[in-house]
Amino acid sequence: MTAETSPKDRFITVYGRNPVHEVLLDEGLHVDKVVIADGARGSGLREIQQAARRRGVVVQHASAERVKKLAGNGRQDQGVFADVVAPRMRPLDAALAEGARPLHAVLVLDGVTTPANVGMILRSATAAGLDGIVVPRKGVASLDPLVVKASAGVAFRAPILKAFTAAEAVGQLKERGFHVVGLDASGDDDLFAAHLPEPVAFVLGSETAGLTPEVAEQVDTWVSIPMAADVESLNVSAAAAVVCFELVRRQRA
Repeated sequence: MTAETSPKDRFITVYGRNPVHEVLLDEGLHVDKVVIADGARGSGLREIQQAARRRGVVVQHASAERVKKLAGNGRQDQGVFADVVAPRMRPLDAALAEGARPLHAVLVLDGVTTPANVGMILRSATAAGLDGIVVPRKGVASLDPLVVKASAGVAFRAPILKAFTAAEAVGQLKERGFHVVGLDASGDDDLFAAHLPEPVAFVLGSETAGLTPEVAEQVDTWVSIPMAADVESLNVSAAAAVVCFELVRRQRA
């Protein structure tokens, strides 16, 4: 890990006794460490410590306040969290750096605050083989056990790219020649017919507010998904799946 890389850009932090125990039981996951709050008692902790010992995972202790802060969810951490290595997660800066493997197609999440949607988007994009999913630290649901559950565990191996905000990420992508595409029901082009030059970045906004103004003003092309039976729109995770596999179709055409 370089000096510039934050632990939050390397690990997915899982909190709560059952989720922590589950990741320790999964031999396919690399758990960096487990942290237990001083004075924590009750069911599940002994099993967590035994599982960590069997795996050779370091168990640390910290104050309850520090555990709440590091876990990122003081109401549901239950006095324990684990840092799980996400081997394909990295800062967007690193992915765009000179000498890095070129990115051809990425998604950027903007204002997607529902953990279930974030998790399902990570699952679809990873299954479709996209090069990256930009998950900003600000304005998007954090990568927590709810996201992991919705992704069916795929979040741990998804090609997640971290940035501070979606607007900042889109600006970086545009500087590197990415064609930025926004989804909107009144988009000028049909997703399935639009010309989408590579490298391409699809930005996905919240279902209620759409893209933030700072991101919308950077969009090069607006596209829509054709709808029948007077259906106005799809859930953002469903729309993301359509986009991802349309990109797969184009690659194979």
